[in-house]
Amino acid sequence: MVALGGIVIITLGGRFSWTVLKETVQTTTRITAMMMFILICARVFALAFRGLQGEALVHDLFAVIPGGLAADIWFMMALVFVLGFFLEWIEITYIAVPLFLPVFAHAGVGPVWLATLICVNLQPSFLTPPFGWALFFLRSVAPKEVSTTAIYRNSLPSVALQMASVVVVYLFPGLATWLPAAIGWRAIRAA
Repeated sequence: MVALGGIVIITLGGRFSWTVLKETVQTTTRITAMMMFILICARVFALAFRGLQGEALVHDLFAVIPGGLAADIWFMMALVFVLGFFLEWIEITYIAVPLFLPVFAHAGVGPVWLATLICVNLQPSFLTPPFGWALFFLRSVAPKEVSTTAIYRNSLPSVALQMASVVVVYLFPGLATWLPAAIGWRAIRAA
């Protein structure tokens, strides 16, 4: 859709050429193939994990965490946050999150609310070193006199605000569930 939108904009701007179309199609195909490869590998990993009784291991891990369902949710949020330092959101959502979902589905946690919590929690991964993509973008446009350390240090308030938003969505589940409820989705309840 992004490629199609780009082609429409380029055409309206009078800069369309067959070379641009060819490059757009090649880049889109390359990115799509990469995403599909990640999805296929994630499914293979999930099947092997299930075959080796990994789901039972995860369920047992959550069973020993003291504090009940709230502690389980915050444990997963902490794990997703830390994974965001080293992995992209794609790997986290396709590989790590499905490991935890059966535990929360069995506990009756609303999937829309939980997915919203996870998505909000993934936002800081774009600003946390060493692999925060937004930090790389900032580095590329910042003047040379601005150090990388300064960029990292000055991203901390944004990370803190994003983490505060995770707490707000946790405390007020209606922020995540009002729109799905308004359009008639079911199974939107929070924990």
